[in-house]
Amino acid sequence: MSLIPRIFGDRRSSSMFDPFSIDVFDPFRELGFPGTNSGETSAFANTRIDWKETPEAHVFKADLPGLKKEEVKVEVEEDRVLQISGERNVEKEDKNDKWHRVERSSGKFMRRFRLPENAKMDQVKASMENGVLTVTVPKEEVKKPEVKSIEISG
Repeated sequence: MSLIPRIFGDRRSSSMFDPFSIDVFDPFRELGFPGTNSGETSAFANTRIDWKETPEAHVFKADLPGLKKEEVKVEVEEDRVLQISGERNVEKEDKNDKWHRVERSSGKFMRRFRLPENAKMDQVKASMENGVLTVTVPKEEVKKPEVKSIEISG
């Protein structure tokens, strides 16, 4: 009885000892650690979002390749919270399919941002183009303090 298949998994079709194999050995995949080949991949669960502030607005951008706008939610909650969420379902498998590699992310994601007081929460706009979600939150105009000249007498 050999321990190698049990420790390294049954990799008869792609061996780590095969110099022509591009499949790199991942010891955590066989142990079922989160973010390896489990049902939900951490890359999608931890969707990265850029947030920049311009003089006119707060702008959020998220790369969501393969998602349709119907699969993404943009919500505004009380206390100035912007929530971006969605889900990419796992591709349906046919019993006759033989998978060689599964790297595309699937699962749910949700990100929440507390916006500053100058955000116009009632004017939030969202658009999605080529897999990039853009959420724009306009800012209230900052009123410059009025400067009043006073004549000097005497």
